[in-house]
Amino acid sequence: MLATIFWTIYIGLLGTAALGFLIKGKYKTTLSKIDFAVSVITWIGLFGFVTDTQIWTPIIWKLVFVGGLAWEIIYGIFLNDYYGEDPEEEVPLTVTIIFFIVFVGPLYYGLYQYAY
Repeated sequence: MLATIFWTIYIGLLGTAALGFLIKGKYKTTLSKIDFAVSVITWIGLFGFVTDTQIWTPIIWKLVFVGGLAWEIIYGIFLNDYYGEDPEEEVPLTVTIIFFIVFVGPLYYGLYQYAY
């Protein structure tokens, strides 16, 4: 019960942040639009995991897990798109990795559990 509440709050925070970026028009570049699309697909999988609902087939979620995780690493760590804006200062790689593990890690943990 407590875990379901945690996961529901987590999905809400992810969705709220993404909708905020969408409303503010932050998804300007092609890369950021692809990132948004990948995020929406992974959230659908996380929603299926949290609600214990079968959405699509497990093989699709295995592909989404691998592809989404690869995209997050490539886009988030190496491409550093910054939604089409120049950052005020460069974020150190270690901070980026910690941010990824803390904030995006639970998404891929849940998606892994759902897929496998």
